[in-house]
Amino acid sequence: MQNLSITYRTTFEKVPTLRSAVVRLGRGERAVREVQALRDLSFDVPVGTSLGVIGANGAGKSTLVRAVAGILAPSSGRIEVRGRISSLLALGVGFNAKLTGRENVVLGGLAQGMTRAQVAERAEEIAAFADIGEFMDMPLVTYSSGMATRLAFAVGVHMDPDILMIDEALSAGDAQFKVKAAKKMEELMHSARAMFLVSHSLGSIREMCNDCIWIHKGRLMLHSDPQTCIDAYTKFSEVGENAFTMDDL
Repeated sequence: MQNLSITYRTTFEKVPTLRSAVVRLGRGERAVREVQALRDLSFDVPVGTSLGVIGANGAGKSTLVRAVAGILAPSSGRIEVRGRISSLLALGVGFNAKLTGRENVVLGGLAQGMTRAQVAERAEEIAAFADIGEFMDMPLVTYSSGMATRLAFAVGVHMDPDILMIDEALSAGDAQFKVKAAKKMEELMHSARAMFLVSHSLGSIREMCNDCIWIHKGRLMLHSDPQTCIDAYTKFSEVGENAFTMDDL
C-alpha cells in the first residue's frame, strides 16, 4: 500500500432549515462537505502476518479494510493485493435476509469467486462449524445477531482465503464460539495466510496478532508490534491529543 488516501463527499449543513433548503433548491445548489477518511497511508503486510488495526471510532479503520477488500476505490495512492480475500466487515454483509442459512452459504461462496461445486464440498463443514442447528434451513431474518455472526464467520474462514479481513465480526459471538473462532484463525495464520483484525478489544489484538497499526483521524500514527502500538494508543487516549507527541513514544 502506497500513499493511500480516501475522501468522502457528502451533503452537509450545520443548521438545516426549510428556508435554506428552498433557497438552495431554487439556485440548484447543494452544501457539500469533504471528509478525509484516510490520509497518505503507506505500509506492507507480508505473507504470514496477522495485522491488528486499532484506533478510536471514526479513525478510518473500517474504511481501510474496505479499501483493501476492493469495496472502496482510493481517491489517490495505490493498493496491491496478492491472493483471494475473504472479508467479514459486518454482520451478514452480502447475505439475503429472505434466504435460509444454507442458501446464504452458497451465496457467500459464489460472491467470493468459488464455483457451486466448491461451495457444495464445504457446505456441511460450514454448517457444523456455525453450529446453529435447525436454523440453517430457516430464513436469515429469523436469526439473532450472534447466529448471523457465526454463519458469516463460518462461511468466511472455510473458503480457503489467502487474506482474511475481520472488522469487529466476533463482537456478538458467545464465549464458546469465540474460542472456536480464535482456533480457526490461528490455523489460517499457520497456513501462511494474512489476516487483518479491526477491533476495540485490545486483548484480542494482543493475543491474535503479530503486527499492528494505530490510525488516528485517517493518519497512520504507528506501525509496530501489538504491545508497542497498544501502549502508545492507550497513553494517547489517557492524556488527550493536545498533550501527546510522537516523541513521547
